[in-house]
Amino acid sequence: PRGERTQKENDSGIEERFEHGPGPGRVRAASRPGERAQGGAARSPGPPPTRSPPVGSGGGPGGKGRVPAHARSSREGAVSLQERSAPISRKGLSGVFESGGAGRCGAEEAGSMAALLLLSLLLLLPLLLLKLHLWPQLRWLAADLAFAVRALRCKRALRARARAAAAADPEGPQGGCSLAWRLAQLAQQRPAHTFLIHGVRRFSYAEAESESNRAARAFLRALGWDGGPGGGGAARSAGEGERAAQGAGDAAALAECGGDGAATGRAAVPLAPGATVALLLPASPEFLWLWFGLAKAGLRTAFVPTALRRSPLLHCLRSCGARALVLAPEFLESLEPDLPALRAMGLHLWAAGPETHPSGIRDLLSEMSAEVDKPVPGYLSAPQSMTDTCLYIFTSGTTGLPKAARISHLKILQCQGFYQLCGVHQEDVIYLALPLYHMSGSLLGIVGCLGIGATVVLKSKFSAGQFWEDCQQHRVTVFQYIGELCRYLVNQPLNKAERGHRVRLAVGSGLRPDTWERFVRRFGPLQVLETYGLTEGNVATFNYTGQRGAVGRASWLYKLVFPFSLIRYDVTTGEPIRDAQGHCVATSPGEPGLLVAPVSQDSPFLGYAGGTELARGKLLKDVFQPGDVFFNTGDLLICDDQGFLRFHDRTGDTFRWKGENVATTEVAEVFEALDFLQEVNVYGVTVPGHEGRAGMAALVLRPPYSLDLVQLYSHVSENLPPYARPRFLRLQESLATTETFKQQKVRMANEGFDPSALSDPLYVLDQAVGAYLPLTPARYGALLAGDLRI
Repeated sequence: PRGERTQKENDSGIEERFEHGPGPGRVRAASRPGERAQGGAARSPGPPPTRSPPVGSGGGPGGKGRVPAHARSSREGAVSLQERSAPISRKGLSGVFESGGAGRCGAEEAGSMAALLLLSLLLLLPLLLLKLHLWPQLRWLAADLAFAVRALRCKRALRARARAAAAADPEGPQGGCSLAWRLAQLAQQRPAHTFLIHGVRRFSYAEAESESNRAARAFLRALGWDGGPGGGGAARSAGEGERAAQGAGDAAALAECGGDGAATGRAAVPLAPGATVALLLPASPEFLWLWFGLAKAGLRTAFVPTALRRSPLLHCLRSCGARALVLAPEFLESLEPDLPALRAMGLHLWAAGPETHPSGIRDLLSEMSAEVDKPVPGYLSAPQSMTDTCLYIFTSGTTGLPKAARISHLKILQCQGFYQLCGVHQEDVIYLALPLYHMSGSLLGIVGCLGIGATVVLKSKFSAGQFWEDCQQHRVTVFQYIGELCRYLVNQPLNKAERGHRVRLAVGSGLRPDTWERFVRRFGPLQVLETYGLTEGNVATFNYTGQRGAVGRASWLYKLVFPFSLIRYDVTTGEPIRDAQGHCVATSPGEPGLLVAPVSQDSPFLGYAGGTELARGKLLKDVFQPGDVFFNTGDLLICDDQGFLRFHDRTGDTFRWKGENVATTEVAEVFEALDFLQEVNVYGVTVPGHEGRAGMAALVLRPPYSLDLVQLYSHVSENLPPYARPRFLRLQESLATTETFKQQKVRMANEGFDPSALSDPLYVLDQAVGAYLPLTPARYGALLAGDLRI
């Protein structure tokens, strides 16, 4: 019987979907569990769906249909509610159906419609409640999915490149390290395409390959390589077996450097395979040829910040165990007092230029020009492990002496995908005015450009006044920024070259929200892609949606590709907050948290050259489960209810005052909203007789404005809670920054607020008067005596 058959089908798990059809109460059914219902997606057996049905999806031609049997086609999947109910209802209510007329049918249809509407509302209620909670994040699902797919494709392509290099002929250039085989690959695929523009000089990929080959041969000759002028021969000292010497301990290298460098001079020790060669050079083509040549020769490179001299310079060279130093001729005069100590360390000393050199310094460029440009064997540079160190990049040193971060072959390979993740293409022209000794300039800018085979316009120094003219001249489409570069641009007077440019994308890090808005409004239309990352870190974020003020997304899709977490952090103790089980606690939306990332084989943390104490505090154990290890970025970020990440503060920069945590970035953003202020640096200073640190702001005025203390106090009082209002102001001509444009907070905090020790105008917040007043010696004395309340 039909009723029995229908009942059996229902018992077997056949799912029925109620949908709106041409007539009231139409039903469509999937013919088997998991089969695709007509016009709908396949569904598994279970409770009714919780989504509202699409309007106008009828069950078949004319809205007519029947309960499907296994042998019937899905076209017959629509049946009226009355017809489905009839076989079962006749068992006990036969009189009703047998004697029913038009009125009864209409009533039944109305009742069926009411039941259907009620059921729909009941099914929609959970969805609506869920939607209210998840919609802020679900609205970005398409962008999250698109970026995740792009990232997975990028990873797959990089793995394919690495496998091809591993399988290549070790005698050929394609069998070397990632820099060597990528450059050789581009020289074959795009030999005439412009790789580098520097002033009036232009270099193709084929020329870059040739220049770096000459540099490699010059360094190999210093190693005693018997390659011969024709490029043949074999490596006597750079064979695979001896290259394990690359892992020699940094402590031994430090001891060999002669302690403080004051020992008597000695002859330079011959370079050994895997030795470290330091580059003290400005951003220039020669920097790149020497870096690439060192990589091809199987030597490690150390990028030394160009401003370092005396003790900091010697510290950097010792910490990475450098055996040679290549310096720019223009630095010789300022380095003259350091030359005795450099010679005492037994360093090979080269100058990258033909100028007259002091005794013992050789001209490396002339040695390069004497070499042939044929490729060197790949086995000279092929790593035994992708986590082997191939490069040292020094931290900025804002909290002490710089540390030599270890950069692995794996990280070099990963950085080849940077611009691909940013949506940059091989026909783009990238403007790079960042120091090459910084990760942003070298690994992201140069290696990222190699990853896509594009063109880079390299500037030795950033010039805000020349920027737009350069962009017009070289048809720049992508601009890589860091720190305050965009602020420098928006503070420039109007320039006719800033209109009609081709720049479509600005990518970088450290762009504050107020500058972001002004930059886009004045120079747009263009996209800003803010990123976050650390030189030694194993985590990076990308704001691929362009959400203003955000540094990335914390969607579950993104974390599948680049895992990280935000955990609660105690500013007072300087440690993560842990629960009763000793595990860290994840933050809630809107709550500042410490950014941490799991350490794994694919995302390792290699630490720093030197003692293990340098990496103390960088690794957290038992974060979420026993035995796990996470990298501690030292940065506090906030994830909002839409899943956007926003930078909050450095853990060392956030300070406590009046029992409350004060984020220097938030205070600075409030100050920067004032028209007469051009730059602001907020930090905490110690005040005798008070716990914690009081806020202090160093200010630079925007010409031609003058300092309006009344407006400033009113603005600060309206926009900051009492504990976050800076107690001291310091007016400066310009802010002290590192060469990577990071503000010098520690140095400023150490200088304090004593008017007898500082020549800059100082001001103090007088709570009783309700105003910022000049900090005179008399007021300073009253403050120390406790007579001036702050």
